[in-house]
Order: sequence, then C-alpha cells, then structure tokens
Amino acid sequence: MAERISLLIDNQTVSVPIGTLVVDAAKLVGIDIPVFCHHPKMEPVGMCRLCLVEIGRPVRDRTSGELVKDETGAVKVAFSGKLETSCTTQVSEGMVVKTTTPEVSEARNSMLEFLLTSHPLDCPICDKGGECPLQNLTLRYGPGISQFPYDDKKHLAKELPLGELIILDRERCIQCGRCVRFQHEIVDDPVLQFRARGRSMEIQTNSDPGFDSIFSGNTTDVCPVGALTTVDFRFGARPWELRQVASICTQCPVGCNITINLRREVKSGGGATIKRIMPRQNEQVNEIWICDKGRLGHHFVESERRLTQPLIRKDGELVPASWEEAYQLVEDQLRAENTRLVTLAGGRLANEDLFNLFQLTDSKRGKPVLYSQMAGGDLTAQIGLSAGSNLGEMGKGSVILVIASDLHQEAPIWWLRVKQAVKRGATLIVAGARPTRLEKYATHVLRYKYGEEAAVLAAFSHSSDVNNENRAAVEALSAAEDGVIFYGSDGLGLTGSEHLAKACARLIVDHKFYGRKNNGLIAVWDAANTQGAWDMGFRPDRNLKGTLREADLLLVAAADPAGDDPAFAKAVQEADFVVVFELFMTATAQLADVVFPVLAQPEREGSFTSGERRAQRFNRVIERRDGPRPDYEISGHIARLMGLNLEEKSPVLVMNQIASKVPAYSEVSYTTMSAVSPQWPIIGRADMYYGGTSYDNKEGLGVSLPSAADRGEELSLGALIFTDSPAETSAGLRLIPVTALYDRGQMLQDTIQLALRLAPQALLMHPVTAAVYGVQDGEMVQVSTSQWEMEYSILVNDSLPEDVALVTRSNGLPVQAPIFVQIQRQRKGEGD
Repeated sequence: MAERISLLIDNQTVSVPIGTLVVDAAKLVGIDIPVFCHHPKMEPVGMCRLCLVEIGRPVRDRTSGELVKDETGAVKVAFSGKLETSCTTQVSEGMVVKTTTPEVSEARNSMLEFLLTSHPLDCPICDKGGECPLQNLTLRYGPGISQFPYDDKKHLAKELPLGELIILDRERCIQCGRCVRFQHEIVDDPVLQFRARGRSMEIQTNSDPGFDSIFSGNTTDVCPVGALTTVDFRFGARPWELRQVASICTQCPVGCNITINLRREVKSGGGATIKRIMPRQNEQVNEIWICDKGRLGHHFVESERRLTQPLIRKDGELVPASWEEAYQLVEDQLRAENTRLVTLAGGRLANEDLFNLFQLTDSKRGKPVLYSQMAGGDLTAQIGLSAGSNLGEMGKGSVILVIASDLHQEAPIWWLRVKQAVKRGATLIVAGARPTRLEKYATHVLRYKYGEEAAVLAAFSHSSDVNNENRAAVEALSAAEDGVIFYGSDGLGLTGSEHLAKACARLIVDHKFYGRKNNGLIAVWDAANTQGAWDMGFRPDRNLKGTLREADLLLVAAADPAGDDPAFAKAVQEADFVVVFELFMTATAQLADVVFPVLAQPEREGSFTSGERRAQRFNRVIERRDGPRPDYEISGHIARLMGLNLEEKSPVLVMNQIASKVPAYSEVSYTTMSAVSPQWPIIGRADMYYGGTSYDNKEGLGVSLPSAADRGEELSLGALIFTDSPAETSAGLRLIPVTALYDRGQMLQDTIQLALRLAPQALLMHPVTAAVYGVQDGEMVQVSTSQWEMEYSILVNDSLPEDVALVTRSNGLPVQAPIFVQIQRQRKGEGD
C-alpha cells in the first residue's frame, strides 16, 4: 500500500497517498474544485487555470531543516504570493489549501469571463445544456455582465464534421484540449490536433478519413461543453428529457458497462426510443470508455426488419400464426417417438436463454451445440482469469501474452487496457501470423505462419526447441510473477482453435499462472456470451454439417448457419423439422418450419458472462414489443408443455436455477450482480469536478466468477498434449478468416452512421501473392469452391503474409475457417 500523507483543505484533514494531486485530494472529502482541462484519466496540464487555489507549505529552518513553530507550538505555514493550479500540484505533508478565499473567487470569475468572451449564447439549443459545467460554473462564479462587445464575438460555421461520426462546433470550444489529449494519451490515435494560436486556435483532424479512430465517441464524453457531438445524438434530445437505464454492451466479449438514454417520442407511438448510449463506470471492465461500435450499434433494435409474430410453414410457405399454434407444432415434434433433437445456439443469447435451452435439450437426450469456431471454454472455466482480477492493476512483474488475436478489432477495450498495462511496466508478448496494432507496444513479437500457432507455444514448454528469436519471450514468461494469456481465432477454425487453446493452457499450467488474482486464460470469443454458452453446457461440433443433417428436430437460436455457408444451408434443409428463434428473417429462418420472434436485449432482462468470466446483468430499457418474447420464455414454455419444471416468467428465477445447478454460478444472483462499491476516479456529472458524461455506476459491477482452480477443485484438463493444426493440402489459394470490428452482420445493417467504416469486401493479399495469381489491386475476380461461387475484389497490402489471402468474417464470403478456393479473373467485358 502506498505511503499516505496528511494535509488540510478548507480546514478539513485529508489523508491521501503520496503523488495525489490537490484537486483529487479535495474531491475525496467532498470539496469540488472547478476544472475544465483536468481529467483524472489524463496527465495534468494546467491549461484552463480555473482550478487556482491558495497553497501554503510548512516552513523549515534553512540550516537544520527542522519545522519552524510559532509561539503556540503550531507549525508555521507560508503561502506563496500567487495562486497555484491544483490540477498540477501534488500534495505534501502538512500542506494547507484554501479553495474559497476572495482571491480564489476573483480568479475564477475572471477566467470564466475570459472563456465567455467568445462563447455563443447557445444554451437553449446546445446539446450539452443541462449537463454542462460551463453553465453551472457561470451561474456560481461567473460575471453577470460581459465587458466584451457582442459584435466582437468569434463567429464560425456551426457544424464542422471531423469525420462521419463526430461534429465540431468551433464557437463552443473552450480549448481545454481534452479531446486532443484523449486521442494522444489514452488511445494513441493522434488524429486530432490544435491549429494556430490565440483566438484563432481550433481543433482539427489530421487523418484520412477524418477522425479515424474507433474510440472517437469518447471525446464527446470528456468534452466539458457542447463543442463535440455524435451524429446520431446531435439535436436529438435535451439531457433533462432523458431517462437512464443501466445495461451491458453485447458487441464483443469484453462486456462493457453502458447506460442507455431514452426519450418518449411520437415516432415510437409514445414509447421510449433509444437516443444515445453512454459508458457506465466499471474500473474492472471498461473503466469509463466504450468503442464506437458499442456506442452506435444499437439501431437494429428499432429496425423495420424485426420479426413481430410467429410463423409456421403451410403449403411450403411461412405464414403468420398464433403462439399457441406454433407451440403445438413444436410440442408434437418433441413428443414423437425417438426424436433426435439438436439445439444450435449462438453466443449472443443470454445465460438464462442458454440454460433453458440446454435443460430442454438434455431432457430429450438431445445434442446441445454451440455455433462457434472457437474452442477452450472448458479450459477457461478451470484456469481462466481468477476472481477479483483487474487488468488495470497489472504492471511491473506481470506478463501478458496475446496470440492469434487482433485485439484492436476484436475487443477494443481489452486492447486499450493491455496497452495501459504495458505503460505501467507489464511485459507484452504478441504472437501472430500478421502485423497488428498491438505489436507497437510489445516487448517481444513472435511471427509464425498460419497453422503454426500451437507449435509456437509448444516450443515454449521445451526450451531446447526454442529459437534465439523467441528465447527472450520464454525467459520473460518464466521471470513473471503474474501472467495472463489472451488467445483468439485469427486465421483459425474449430480444430486449430482447440489445439491453440490446449497449448495456451499448457503454458498457464507450466508457469502456474492460475488460481491467483491477475492470472489466467482469456478467450477472445467470437460473440458476447460465448463463455456463458460453454458454462451452460453447449459445445461446438467439428462435424456440424452432419449433426444438422441427421436431426429430426433442429432448434436454432441466435444463429444463422444457412446464411454463413451454403453447405450449412443444405444441411439445414435436410433436417426433418426446423424451429428458429430469431430477431430477423435470416436465411436459416427462411428454411424453418416454425419461426419464433424474440425480443432484443434492450427489450428484456438477462445476464451475460464476459470473456474475463464476469457475470453481469442488463435491464429492460424500452417497452416490450407486442409479439416477440424473450428466448428463455419461449423455451421455458415449451419445456413446461413437456412436463419440465423450468422458469419462464422471470429471468431472476431462471438465474436462481442456474445458481443451483452450475457450481461457478453458485453465488450469482440478480442481487449480487447489482452490488456496487466505491470506485476511483470519482466520476462527477453535475458537480464542478467534471470527469465527463460517463455515468457513475449505481446499478451493479457484476460478479467475478471463481474458476475451478480458485475453488480448489482438482483440475480435469486432460492430457494437454496436442498436435499442430493439420496441414491442409489442396489446390488453389488458401483463404484465411480474420475479424473486423465493423463487419456486415445483421446487427450493424441498420447503423448507417458506420456505413463508410465497414470492412472492405475484398480478398486481402500480399503483392507477391497477387502477382502469382495474376491479379491486381482493385480488380474483381471470381472466387469459387465446389459449394459456391462469388464475385469479390482484390485489395493488395504489402504488410500481409505471402501465399494466402485474408478475408473478414461476416462480410459476404462464406468463410468461417481456413479453406482453399479457386480465383479467376473476369473475362474482358464481364462486370461492365
């Protein structure tokens, strides 16, 4: 624990760690020192001068160094002849701080007057009105009359797009520098900068495309005025009209805490409409940040493509039906003798949905299948990140290994937190077949060819097999006190992922990086709740096509195999009877015999388990639509028709059943997931100490699940002996699937704001590979296998590995695992 010192702030004694800034020390005892430029997550700069205070320090004898005391025996305190910035001054023993003297008040009044000389009187229409510290401080400290002529105010165009997502109002900018510093210091995307000086100083973007950062929305949070706004919220509502509901982001496995702002509107029939998504503070998960996909990717909820009533197949066509009629058809199929039930579930289902589906499937001795190309959930349950861990605490003495994952694209907040751990002194090892942004911060970078992932880590366990290039990385692992390994699915299918997961587990066990805080294995899952699906009993299937084909009753929830691969579509067609739970009319739903419309996450309650194995609840945000129902209710009702005692009325009750049957969740309930504890920094929204519009967390920090190792259970990892991923031999070009943040999946189709940021629909290849196949950058080619043929473009990039082509998942081509394809140039005249 850091050494603490005592000081006096406005006659209140404060005890804080050495190195604490005066402004932060004051906040701890409820004294708000106004700030604009200061932010507790950024380096102090002292730009706005609003935090000026009087500071006195104990007097020491120049000869002896002893404290000088007055006639009463009290230590003498000497105040400097000028005010000092509390955001740049660290506390010292015996310091005395005064924040309310006439001199301090006059200084604040003057600084506010300077800021207001060219600030527009936009408050009645400004997006920040109602949550603006400039408003609050002007009311409290500011002058009642301006000495600056109105006609001399600075007048500029009110709307300047910095990019597709962020709008700048230069008149409102007070030049605090928070946005620029956030991009430079926090996310290391230096795409904003100041231009010119004095009254001509402005914020500008220096990237092409403009404001090219996946974290750009956070600048609107930290901006203390209405200078920066997102395109989907600008002039959309007034803050006091909004209702706030806590939720969880479901765009990736990080599980960021968010607050959804709502307003009742005519266009929704008087119902609540989602107006914006804001970060909610959870220092163990996402701190106070979210990525732009999590901020803007909510528009699917109100999509006109949503299913609204059950459908059943009659005379070869899907037609509307009542819930009772649809339930009866499914019940009849389940009651048929010797029905082979297969349930295929996706990782965007909540824990409660997955539990009920598994119990229903298990009661019929069916097969629960997870629709995923990633393995290892059984390993993370045993040696995953230990309970109580916090990546924000990792630093000196810690090692982090990231393999087969582009965290920047797959889990942006993890990328951010790993980068920050390196800044605190952690050793980072990045292993990959292609360059990623994380390598910039790595101490050791290991390069391999696709298919060699497991072999690279296997050599770590046998020092004699390690080459000199990798030996330093092995030594770093051996020397570390704590270690965390992230593994992903970059370029991998299910078989390769299984081998890699075992190799990672082997390293964890060999170095004893388990069963202790800030140690363990983290899977960078392909969906938000894939870990929860594993915990509830679902497993991926290597022979998925055969399993689907042989089903008498195929139940598909939150998965679209037919839309992902024509071979899967054929297998679904061969199943005798198909039931689909879905939000949209997907390709799989079009093949179904019964389609149940389901509620989207904001329309219901539930819980997710993040990749760090933290169970977190989300609340119902908007009114439940007429027609659709939550997945757990549908499966629970079907189960009750079959005589099973499964809950269907409330997810709270379903979670109670989970706690009684799944050991890792024995302490999980909606009450424990809602527990909160004090966090630092203190996020102020209406007070003068403005940390941004990230919401403080009053609705729950979640429950960090204990691994089997944490619980002291004997590990059943099996023989962690693995073979390298089998080398496929086939003619043609090998396509390697990778993940892009902005894909073209169902959940982003309605977010038009991100349209220009979607991953290119192209085969990405090295110039040498392009030359071998006789294709050029930008050229359209025919890509084909024995199952399908498609037209796709070529994008050449010399940073990519040779002899392969990369293609992003959920982006038009049916590639979920490495495959070989034929490519053929279009004949002259084709495609014109």
